[in-house]
Amino acid sequence: MMDWQATRPGETEAPLPDRADARLVFIGRIRTPFATRDDCPRQGRQDGPLCRVEIDAYWHAALKGIEDFAELDLLYWMHEARRDLLTQTPRGGGTLGTFALRSPVRPNPIALSWVKLESVQGATLLVRGLDCLDGTPLLDIKPHRCSQSQVPSSPSCGEGSGIGGRTIG
Repeated sequence: MMDWQATRPGETEAPLPDRADARLVFIGRIRTPFATRDDCPRQGRQDGPLCRVEIDAYWHAALKGIEDFAELDLLYWMHEARRDLLTQTPRGGGTLGTFALRSPVRPNPIALSWVKLESVQGATLLVRGLDCLDGTPLLDIKPHRCSQSQVPSSPSCGEGSGIGGRTIG
């Protein structure tokens, strides 16, 4: 079993700042078959295990119409992740900056998963595509794409105005 708190060769850490800039509200919990980080897949797959997204009672009305979407984006808080690494050494080797990785170890351990909505049972969503620990706090749910979203034409690499050739808007 891996010691996820250990600093690997090549990694650097820094103390966290004293300030806190935001107040987040958890809207529910995610139930997965993954009890430890070693159990979690490296990234979720939409043919992965069925998982439950349990929404707190206060937020039940916010689910109205969610069943109309086949795919959702879930934002969640990786509550057991370290937050102090500036550089990391992935299992494959080589050292990269934290912002160049999808690692759960980050200053603000917010994750985004694109999931397949299988069904809605009251205030519980049954989804596939998660890669987080059982009991992970849920931050937000958004349709992956909806009629209110404008999907710009996809410029090829290097075109458009923005970072890495992607249009920002």
